[in-house]
Formats: sequence, structure tokens, C-alpha cells
Amino acid sequence: MRSVLPGDPPGGRRAVAVWGIGVSVYFVAVIFRTSLGVAGLDAADRFDVNASALSTFSILQLLVYAGMQIPVGLLVDRLGTKKVLTIGVVLFTAGQLGFAFSPSYGMALASRALLGCGDAMTFISVLRLGGRWFPARRGPLIAQLAGLAGMAGNLVSTLVLARLLHGVGWTAAFAGSAAAGVVVLVLLLLFLKDHPEGHEPEPLPHLGAAYVRRQIAASWREPGTRLGLWVHFTTQFPAMVFLLLWGMPFLVEAQGLSRASAGELLTLVVLSNMVVGLVYGQIVARHHEARLPLALGTVGATAVLWATTLAWPGETAPMWLLIVLCAVLGACGPASMLGFDFARPANPPERQGTASGITNMGGFVASMTTLFAIGVLLDATGDDYAIAFSAVFVLQALGVSQILRLRKRAARRERERLVASRVETVHVPA
Repeated sequence: MRSVLPGDPPGGRRAVAVWGIGVSVYFVAVIFRTSLGVAGLDAADRFDVNASALSTFSILQLLVYAGMQIPVGLLVDRLGTKKVLTIGVVLFTAGQLGFAFSPSYGMALASRALLGCGDAMTFISVLRLGGRWFPARRGPLIAQLAGLAGMAGNLVSTLVLARLLHGVGWTAAFAGSAAAGVVVLVLLLLFLKDHPEGHEPEPLPHLGAAYVRRQIAASWREPGTRLGLWVHFTTQFPAMVFLLLWGMPFLVEAQGLSRASAGELLTLVVLSNMVVGLVYGQIVARHHEARLPLALGTVGATAVLWATTLAWPGETAPMWLLIVLCAVLGACGPASMLGFDFARPANPPERQGTASGITNMGGFVASMTTLFAIGVLLDATGDDYAIAFSAVFVLQALGVSQILRLRKRAARRERERLVASRVETVHVPA
């Protein structure tokens, strides 16, 4: 007889401990993902490449990441969190180690692709782990806290790895950081469990490719899933592009800052993200209807600050404006997490991994597109950052148009599902 999920998991200290192991894996994955952001200029010198070739590192990494999201969602739904996270850790650790010893541009590209493949398996797994160990009402806060852990990883990359890079050199810095992957792999294998005892999910039958297609199609048909994707698409990429690759060159080459000052501003983006993530999580947990205003407000503020910075008269923008820009960019990550709060209630438990994978593709597709556009425009215009960074506004406009198109349909469907679930609850016999 199949076991049936008997309701919300209890949460508690055990849940925090197990979920914390999963989050530690995501934390390390983000350190590795963003390590190129502080090493972009060094990578250009090491491999003797121009802006377009440099952007290919991050584009390929994000291309693999985005392309893996739906397959990973399906794998998480079928295999569970522990197995998928284990594969992910092995892959992203091997990628980071390979990047440390790459003798050529081609080998370095292959290493970043391997890293992106492993990284792709972490966040959706952590979201599923939180859903298995904590009550559903904690979902928005748990998602924001997971994002907060990712930003902590970004902070380590910005502060620690950057210093290691310029202290002990390229190979030692990247190879040394790979040891963190080994540590979390041991913790994962020894202590992580997919779910609390007595809360085993109903096993999914193996129905082949037809089942996979139905799973994806059913998730995509939900307006909430598509709205979640476009919210993630529109909100995440400005900060991702800035932190992952182009922030340091923009601040040093276009704004004339020292590497130390530029590093401090990148750190400000991360710190702002951590603070805003806590605030957004609490707001949405108490006021579910605040999701869309927060997302659109973040997009609007980001657009205004970028436009002001790029259009500022004179050769460079004042430091106060760069500080405000970086503080506002910090809200992009928490705003992107709101996309999952649209997809989650739109799909039943057996489709949560698939729906999360679809949603998570959005921001990374936007980031990949923008990274490429900025690199091409920099080469075409002789490093005119004002023109190159204007690509941000094009993708924001596209995303906002889709959000406005889908918002009413998604809200109506969500209300219908809520009413239906209440009716079922009332009619269930005692």
C-alpha cells in the first residue's frame, strides 16, 4: 500500500538542522558561482581574452544552469533531495577544482560549464527540502532565508576569495576554495534526510517520457507558474549581472574606482540583499497580496537608479549615487524569490520541483542574455558602459509587459484553488 503524506510537517529544531545542511550546500555553490565576479579582470589577463570572450564564461555557466532547471525539477520530484544534491556537490566541486588548474581558455570554459551543471541542482533541492520539513505557511520565509544563505556565499566570495586571489594567486585560491565542497559533501552524506519520519511522499510511478511531458505541460498551463517565471526573469538579472561579472569592470574602468572601493560596493549589494530578504520574507508571510507590488516596485527603483547613473553628466557618477544604486540592486535577489510564491500555490505537491525549475529559469535566462549583450556592446562601442548597460532596460520592459499580462489570470486562478481547497477541507469526513 502506498504511504500518504499526512499533512504539514512539524518543523522544529530537527528540521532546522537538516535544512541547514542543504542550505550549506547552496551556500558553497554560490561561492563557486560568483567567484568569477571578483576574478573577471584577472581571468581576462590570465587567458588573454576580450570582453565578449570573458562574458562567455558566465554565459556558458548560466546557459547550463538555466537549461538544467526543468530536468533538475523532475529529478527532485522523482529521486528526492539527497541524491540530487549529492550529484550537484560532486559536479560543482570538480568544476571549481578544474577552473583552478585550467591551462587554457577552452579548459576553463569546460570547468565553468561543469560548475554550472552542479550549481543547477542546489536551489530547487533546497526549496523542496524546506517544503518537506517545514509547514506550508513558512514557505515564503524559508525561501527568502535560503536566498539569504546564497547571498552570504556571495559575500564570502567578495570578501574572502578576492583577498585570497590577490594574496596566494589564482591556482591556490580556487583550489583551496574547492575544499569547501568536500566538507559539505561529507555533511550531506552523513546527516541529510529527505523528509521527517512519517511524512514520506507518495512514490511517483515511472511512466516514461509521456509522463515527463505531461508534468511540464501541466505546470506551464498554470498562469501562476508563468507569472512566477516572469517575476523571476524581470527582478533577478540586474544584480546577478553586476555581481557575477560586470560590476567590478564597470566600477573600476568606467567609474575610476580602485579595486578595493569597487569590492566594498559589491559587498554593499550583498549586505543590502540580506537585509531586504528578511524584510520581504516577513512582509509576504503577513500580507500575501504584497508580492506583486514589491516585485514591480523593485523593478521600477532599479530602472530609475540605473538610468540616473548611466545618464549622469560628466565622466563618472558621484559616490553617493553609486552607493544608492548598489543598495537598490540588493533588493533584486529577494524580489526574484517572490516568483516562487506565485508558482508554489499554483501547483500540487507532486509538481513543486518541476514548477520551481520553470520559475528558476527566468532570471538566469535574463542574466545570460544581458551578460552576452553587455559584452558584445562593450566590444562594439569601445567600452562604452552607458550604451552597454542600457540592455538592462530592454529586458525589464519585456518582463514587466508579461507580468502585467498574466497578473489577473494568475490571481483569479489562485483564488479558485483556495476556495476549492477550503471546500474539500469542509467536506472531508472526520
